[in-house]
Amino acid sequence: MIAANAYMQAGGARRYVAPLIKHFREKPLSQIDQDEIDKAAITLYPHVVPATQNCYVYTPVSAILHHALGDKCPVIRRPKGAKGKIKTDFLWPADAFAIIAEADSIDPEFGLYLRLLIYTGIRKSEGLNLLSADVQPAERAAWLRTFRFNDGGHFKHLLLRAKLAVCGLPCPVRRPTGWAPPKYRLSFVRFHTFRHTWATWMRRYGGTDVQGLVGTGNWRDPKSAARYAHVVSRDEWARVDNLPGMGMHGERPPMAENLQSNQPGDFSPPRAGRTPFCTAVGAVLSGPYARPCGKPGNLHIPAGFEVP
Repeated sequence: MIAANAYMQAGGARRYVAPLIKHFREKPLSQIDQDEIDKAAITLYPHVVPATQNCYVYTPVSAILHHALGDKCPVIRRPKGAKGKIKTDFLWPADAFAIIAEADSIDPEFGLYLRLLIYTGIRKSEGLNLLSADVQPAERAAWLRTFRFNDGGHFKHLLLRAKLAVCGLPCPVRRPTGWAPPKYRLSFVRFHTFRHTWATWMRRYGGTDVQGLVGTGNWRDPKSAARYAHVVSRDEWARVDNLPGMGMHGERPPMAENLQSNQPGDFSPPRAGRTPFCTAVGAVLSGPYARPCGKPGNLHIPAGFEVP
């Protein structure tokens, strides 16, 4: 497949290209259409999810065809579910700062690296490449020419050590063969979670809208940045406090037709600091179905919230 070799020689990504060359061999580009690409995905990777097929087949084939054909490249349809499950897990500030503090104790450069991720929103690989350049303080750019952690070990294991330390759990300095960490609260945190955290903080605390996130250059498509639109509570949620609630001791409030004009009953405004909504949410958050922090939602907790 001459087009694939030309693509790689021009600096294109080599990963996943070798199986494609072996599959298509000398087939002319004019014959590599949607049907042929679909067959290649099923033949090469029959037991994987569509998102993996998209990454291993559709994306590199599209890149090779675009490099060879330019504007004449046909539109390649991706399989249903190609984007995979959209994740927007993020860290609350207390957890993020605790992980970074533990990273500082493991290696100061590792702590700087995590700060870079959480305050710029760049990807893990982009951060590594960025830290291999020079330092330009006048341009507000912080890089290191040599990026080596003093404490050896796998890169992911350094983050695992920081997370387990925050949870008060032991972790070996180097990962032994066959060792697996126990279940812990921050298991959802990956390096990419710091990117989600940056976007969530920009929306929730920085007041940036979807177009503002796209304007940072971290996303080209507004649809990708729109996933963070729900992390900002809307004014309409404050109206929930006006809804009628159950009695303070669990008894059902009297029916409206049984109330006299001078008898407010349980439909009168609740006492300050404990609205019916606050009482209900507090019972859920403190009960057996409480969910861990870091799962964003559109739930707005009004001011004065207290757990019963």
